[in-house]
Amino acid sequence: MTPDGAAVRITGLAKSYGPVRAVDGLDLTIAPGEVVALLGPNGAGKSTTIDALLGLTRPDAGEVALFGRSPREAMSRGSVGAMLQSGGFPDDITAGELVRLSVALFPDPLTPAEVLRRTGIADVAGQRFGRLSGGQKQRVRFAVALACNPDLLVLDEPTVAMDVAARREFWASMREFTADGRTVLFATHYLAEAEEFADRVVLLRAGRVVADGSVAQVRALASGRVVSAVVPGADEGALAALPGVTGVAAVGPRTRLTCDDSDAALRALLASHPDAHDVEVTAHGLEDAFVALTAESAVATETERV
Repeated sequence: MTPDGAAVRITGLAKSYGPVRAVDGLDLTIAPGEVVALLGPNGAGKSTTIDALLGLTRPDAGEVALFGRSPREAMSRGSVGAMLQSGGFPDDITAGELVRLSVALFPDPLTPAEVLRRTGIADVAGQRFGRLSGGQKQRVRFAVALACNPDLLVLDEPTVAMDVAARREFWASMREFTADGRTVLFATHYLAEAEEFADRVVLLRAGRVVADGSVAQVRALASGRVVSAVVPGADEGALAALPGVTGVAAVGPRTRLTCDDSDAALRALLASHPDAHDVEVTAHGLEDAFVALTAESAVATETERV
């Protein structure tokens, strides 16, 4: 364990691929028991950061420590489990054989039966990996990551190819895993998953951290509010010209007004459209903050820490 008790400590991490600077001086500390979502647009540096954290790529500069140890040592001790986008398993091995093989590699693993139960793959344990659906393969990958009974679980886009029901079951398994204080770092494009599951959000852009805080704190970085209503005969051009409105979008039968002055926008909306109804005024969601913080120039700016 590091002197300050960090589960993950990344300091000054940098990695380039030819002229492309994938990660640019990234610093990140995660405490034991935190569930952290790593977000960012394609090319932001998420996968490269995870590869460096797991010792799968050698950084050009910087240091990575997991529970005070090198990534290689932490992995060999079974302290870290990983579920990655890349890599695969032989098509002719069964899901159950993969679990039993994974369990045999580590000093203090879960039992195969417990792994199968927690990941919901007992019903496909006898099936060959190559014959499984995309969502079932993802759950098998999760089982292999969980087999070592890790203190830190690292997941790169874990619910890709899963349907809605499978995603729900996956996150139920994750809640069971974290109930006793385990640490999780997951990268995802599904912002709703980060909003619902993460204790903390770290947002990357151009290989740097541009926001770091709770979901509520990162949401607050997108200033203003959203006025949503059913507006009969709505004309987007006319609504966009209302005072306080910065954007207009139709979402099904509702009209969504992004506002920097929601009070002025609401007064003007009701004055010009007295038949507007089912009006809601809400704070920005995580998706709004994501768009606002990643749509800016890729030129380095001060990190938003909240």
